[in-house]
Amino acid sequence: MTRGRFITLEGGEGVGKSTQVARIVARLEGLGIEVVRTREPGGSPGAEEIRALALNGAAERWSSMTETLLMYASRSDHLERTVRPALRRGAWVVCDRFADSSRAYQGAGGGVPLEFIEALDVGVVGDDQPDLTLIFDLPVEIGLERALARGGADLRFETKGLAFHQRLREGFLAIASAHTERCRLIDATGDADAVFVRAWAAVEPLTSRALAES
Repeated sequence: MTRGRFITLEGGEGVGKSTQVARIVARLEGLGIEVVRTREPGGSPGAEEIRALALNGAAERWSSMTETLLMYASRSDHLERTVRPALRRGAWVVCDRFADSSRAYQGAGGGVPLEFIEALDVGVVGDDQPDLTLIFDLPVEIGLERALARGGADLRFETKGLAFHQRLREGFLAIASAHTERCRLIDATGDADAVFVRAWAAVEPLTSRALAES
């Protein structure tokens, strides 16, 4: 059985990832590909319980180090219960956030040493790195305005302040620059249709290669 493909979508608050996840999943399914749509933190029953701890409450409820450990505990269960079984049976996994969010949020944004995060990543994620990561980029003020207008209960990170979110954006841009073998930077300005055209242009070569091999 050929291993499936693993696609992750990343970016700061309000960049429209969830909308694009739905569109990418629908397009892949239209090509006859089995797709598992998932998210982080969360994506498995145990990981969803940790999500509730990590995302709710006051901005300073957890230190950045504690957040890192919570996120990797969630990620471990998510990988074991959802991602790896799907990839082994040949399904594609499309995930709203993954390990790059830890590098950006807890690392660049929160000040946790990248060496510590990378050591955790080696132990938890190992060889199950994404085949493709789309990093959606948007000016921080626009993204935060969108995110706060959307509302919801899990707004811990949205309330961390503008300076945090500026560091966060810089962190994602640095990841895109450092990992050009798997990362594609997507301009998230404009309407959802225009953004999807840009996103699909990054995904389509992966589908073409996979379908040619099948």
